[in-house]
Amino acid sequence: METYATVKGQIVIPSSVRRKLGIKEGTRIQIEVDERSQHIILTPITREYVHSLRGKYKGKGLLKALMAEKKREREL
Repeated sequence: METYATVKGQIVIPSSVRRKLGIKEGTRIQIEVDERSQHIILTPITREYVHSLRGKYKGKGLLKALMAEKKREREL
C-alpha cells in the first residue's frame, strides 16, 4: 500500500488501515525511526495499545525513583 507526502510533510493513512487499527480523529501516533533499516514505524496510541503495556514495566522502587527524580528537577 502506498501513500504520499504533502508539501508540509503530512501523510495520508488509508481509511482501511485506520479502521483496522482503530485510528480516529485525535488519536495520538508514536513515531519511531529504525535508522539501520531506514524505516519509519507508526504506532497508534489507542486504548488497546495502552492495555497491552500493562505489567510490562513491573519492578520494585520505580515510583520512588520517579519521585526522587522529579524532586531533583524541582530543586534545579
